[in-house]
Amino acid sequence: MSETPNNQSHFFAYLARMKYIVRWGLMRNTRAENIQEHSLQVAMIAHALALIGNSQFGENHDVGRIVTVALYHDASEIITGDLPTPIKYFRQDILASYKALEAHAERKLTGLLPSELQSAFADVIESERIEPAVSRVIKAADSLSAYLKCVEERRAGNTEFQRAEQYLREKLDGMTDLPAVRYFRDYFVSGFELTLDDLSHD
Repeated sequence: MSETPNNQSHFFAYLARMKYIVRWGLMRNTRAENIQEHSLQVAMIAHALALIGNSQFGENHDVGRIVTVALYHDASEIITGDLPTPIKYFRQDILASYKALEAHAERKLTGLLPSELQSAFADVIESERIEPAVSRVIKAADSLSAYLKCVEERRAGNTEFQRAEQYLREKLDGMTDLPAVRYFRDYFVSGFELTLDDLSHD
């Protein structure tokens, strides 16, 4: 059994704070959503998209890598917070500044790790190391997760998310380069319109 090191890492203590970072900060929510639960849902959807792409459309995704990167895709928000989309994309200079801050936050997080682990974690946390094909699937899963949040809010009687739902639906419609997105929507999204009683009597 190895000895306890003198310099303890705070990496996982930081990650545990993901549950305190609330999404959709400008919107009235019937139920708050934090980035920890969001990251799990994105990883689950990304896993499905990768598997569907491989099995149904002849693609060649590294499923394990996609799932792992998805789990950490919002980790930098522990430091930056969740900047609402209308602010992030309001002007190009704001977006560029936020991307620089995000990259700094990612490096700060990986820098908390013991040196022998830093490179391996940087490969799944630092955006500049993520392959475009992997990012594409995770961004699609992220949009699907956001769309499902809008559906759930509408089902709960909250009209606050109507415009966001329309925007995300149109965004997903445009993802013709990832046929797994349409497959996922065709097979799985309608269930989010149902109550528990409806689901249990399926």
